[in-house]
Amino acid sequence: MRAFITNDPYPGYDEGKAWIERGTWPCKWVCCANTGAAPFVTAFRKRFTVAKDAVMRAHVSADERYEIFLNGTRIGRGSERGDRENWYYESYDIPLKKGEHVIVARVWSMGKRAPYAQMSVYPGFIFATENEFLPVLGTGVAEWEAKKLEGYEFTDPMPAWGTGANLDIHGDKFDWGFEKGEGDGWEPVDVLDPGANGFIRNEYPPLHLMKPAVLPAMMEREVYVGSVKFVSEVESENTREVVVNTGDNLTSELDSWNLISGKGSITVPANTARRVIIDLDNYYCAYPELITSGGKGSLVRLLWAEALYESFESFGFKGNRGEIEGKHFWGIGDVFRPDGGRDRRFETLWWQAGRYIEILVQTADDPLVIESLKLRETRYPVEMESEFSSSDKRLENVVPIALRGLQMCSHETYLDCPYYEQLQYIGDTRLEALTTYTITHDDRLPRKALRMFDASRLNSGLTQSRYPSRVTQVITPFSMWWVGMVYDYSRWRDDEEFVRGMIHGVRGVLDYYLSCVNKDGLIEAPNGWNFMDWVPAWGGWGLPPDADKGVSGVINWHAVMIFTLAAELEESLGELELAAKDRRAASELAARVSAAFWDDSRNLFADDLAKKRFSEHSQCLALLSGLVGADKREKLANALTSAPDIERTTIYFTHYLFETYRVLGRMDKLFERLNLWFELEKLGFKTTFEMPEPSRSDCHGWAAHPLYHYFATILGIRPASKGFRVVKIEPQLGPLTHAKGKLVHPKGFISVDFTVNDGKLSGSVELPDGVTGTLVYGDQTKELRAGRQEI
Repeated sequence: MRAFITNDPYPGYDEGKAWIERGTWPCKWVCCANTGAAPFVTAFRKRFTVAKDAVMRAHVSADERYEIFLNGTRIGRGSERGDRENWYYESYDIPLKKGEHVIVARVWSMGKRAPYAQMSVYPGFIFATENEFLPVLGTGVAEWEAKKLEGYEFTDPMPAWGTGANLDIHGDKFDWGFEKGEGDGWEPVDVLDPGANGFIRNEYPPLHLMKPAVLPAMMEREVYVGSVKFVSEVESENTREVVVNTGDNLTSELDSWNLISGKGSITVPANTARRVIIDLDNYYCAYPELITSGGKGSLVRLLWAEALYESFESFGFKGNRGEIEGKHFWGIGDVFRPDGGRDRRFETLWWQAGRYIEILVQTADDPLVIESLKLRETRYPVEMESEFSSSDKRLENVVPIALRGLQMCSHETYLDCPYYEQLQYIGDTRLEALTTYTITHDDRLPRKALRMFDASRLNSGLTQSRYPSRVTQVITPFSMWWVGMVYDYSRWRDDEEFVRGMIHGVRGVLDYYLSCVNKDGLIEAPNGWNFMDWVPAWGGWGLPPDADKGVSGVINWHAVMIFTLAAELEESLGELELAAKDRRAASELAARVSAAFWDDSRNLFADDLAKKRFSEHSQCLALLSGLVGADKREKLANALTSAPDIERTTIYFTHYLFETYRVLGRMDKLFERLNLWFELEKLGFKTTFEMPEPSRSDCHGWAAHPLYHYFATILGIRPASKGFRVVKIEPQLGPLTHAKGKLVHPKGFISVDFTVNDGKLSGSVELPDGVTGTLVYGDQTKELRAGRQEI
């Protein structure tokens, strides 16, 4: 039903208009009168008749979000998240049978209680049709009706803070049947501004500058998963303080509460309270759907958690994520209050996330029948197209955990985490995008991320740290990681025009960094949050020594590394003068940083000018820049792998440590640090987590990066030119005797099969048509051609 377009749907509508009028649509935004201040939920209705079977194309958007129903059946959701200048609309080809129909939209505006990632211009809805359906159904042309939907109460989502308000739905006030256009209170809509073409609009009052959605519909499917682990009586709603104790488990009721499997219903007697804990056996992002009958005055609360806590007093240790005994459930979720009617369908406006669900049921004088409890899993439809196997099965055991972590952080944007913030941060996204390039041909989500970060740029030239976001935040090093993202895309995918569209932003970021150079030729701590990694010794904000005020070795080496990537990027675009400028900036800065931070007594670069603090981070960034002098490089490599007392990278920044081990050929060390991921299954994790214990988030996409290294480091398959037109394969199997894989490539797949015996490599390589490359092993090089070749 979704239709994909790339240009404005009304190309002829501007003909003959003056410049100031160009870029408008025939249909207009509309709103519901007398809603009061946000947050609120509204419904829009249009009844119509078609004389014969037809297919109607409609372009639909809302501020902030919508669901669209045809004759009571949901047929779409949106709008895809963007910003004012990239306000996305979904296009639908809707089949219609001869006869009467009703289109209904549920639209909500959360205002200050919206998710941080949800931006807004002003509340409204637009349903823009074409051809013969334009006068019949187009908002602002045809006569639509609207009403405010009652029964919604908005509650604090803590312990999350970025996900937006949760719901407390009062069934006795709810407008049951609104999706079918039923009920009273419908009034004519207020007509607002015309739809505005986001590509050519020439005057910019506060408008939604509209562009077609760039992503497919999010995957949405019913799942019947998990098992009931615990049922108990309960005395109050404050279950967080009540420890889960096996002695309280009403084991005889476990099967009857197994609603989530899609089997049967359950009747809860009058004046009864139950607490039920369900283990979904995996991590899910899902829309819950609860159907009840009877139960007037009752309460059903659904809370979600990633794991249970060892204490109820604060975020702390969770222990084994697969265990609940002796722990506390601290969750996020929604409350539903049945009114006593039959087959009442309670739904949330947004999805919830986690592995565990706690159901709290309290009935009054009327028994409650829970007819069903369903979950509709939702995420971006990314799947593993590449293949990897090796002689060490521990590597393959990590794949489903890392893949699930990435999937749960892939929606209308990438997310840092689905449970707490749901924000697309650059540092996280670079690793998520790199992993995406190695597992799937679909690069629409990375492309959108690159565009969004480019759209976020401030007057300083820096990007915002996360975007879309209604709250501006600057993590200055993340702007540099965005430059790295543009470089990555230019290598792993073949779209020079797209890359050229980013290059002006790249230059702006670099110019800002150059403006931070002090009289000694070193970069003073830039303004903003100079986060680098969640190193415990660096304090709660992840700042390297002197990164807040002063001169930081980590910040300076980071700049050197990114300037070298920018030089390669400019050169690949034929901008040789600008490449030379970036290369000169990198080499001059590297010389000064090397002189200022090198410690001869330790053969390491210090993090601070006083040479008292040292970390793996400085050494990694220095080595990855390629600009460490030959007199220091070997000493530094040895010290990095042997120094016992330097600060270690954590889960996120270990990606750059793995990149460094690759450069040094130290796969023994890489496998040693992979032990963290090898232990995840044993510790009960279903996804990759955020930081050293006690980890806040159990699902962080940035920690899925070992998937990238399976292909790019162990198998050694990497682009050797822009657009991946030439490949360099440099396998480093380390302790493995065998490894094979099939890697996605813009022209198909690259397949390799390697065996190492007594230090000798044998096997095969197969390249897609039109791709050439080299195989490097030790000091030997072999030219590669398209097709299969034995090694």
